[in-house]
Amino acid sequence: MIRSIIHDEMFLSVPSEKAGKEHLQTVQDLRDTLHSVRERCAGMAANMIGVNKNIIAVTMPFGEMVMINPVIIRKAEPYETEEGCLSLKGQRKTTRYRKITVRWQNENMEVMKADFSGFTAQVIQHEIDHCAGIVI
Repeated sequence: MIRSIIHDEMFLSVPSEKAGKEHLQTVQDLRDTLHSVRERCAGMAANMIGVNKNIIAVTMPFGEMVMINPVIIRKAEPYETEEGCLSLKGQRKTTRYRKITVRWQNENMEVMKADFSGFTAQVIQHEIDHCAGIVI
């Protein structure tokens, strides 16, 4: 189901809670909502649709990839950039890393690990910040 985008910075600044198998409907809602705004948004965290769970979705060439309880376990090559956010107005400065390694659970709750770089790495970092209650 496509959900409304949350713009309340107080809500967005609350760190998300660990997600489990019982939150798979949120996974689908997040995927549906991201797909509906794919022309102007490359990633989304569950708190952006009003669910305070540690789930993100990122647009990939093959569709929307969902990460449940993602954690960055390695980062390299920091750089300064400015980012926009569907939930917020304007651009904000931040530090990102060109290369990251992330560990997460897929929709079967299997632990996954992969390396990401470039724009995809930047989007994943932005969404993981959302889960941590960091408003960029």
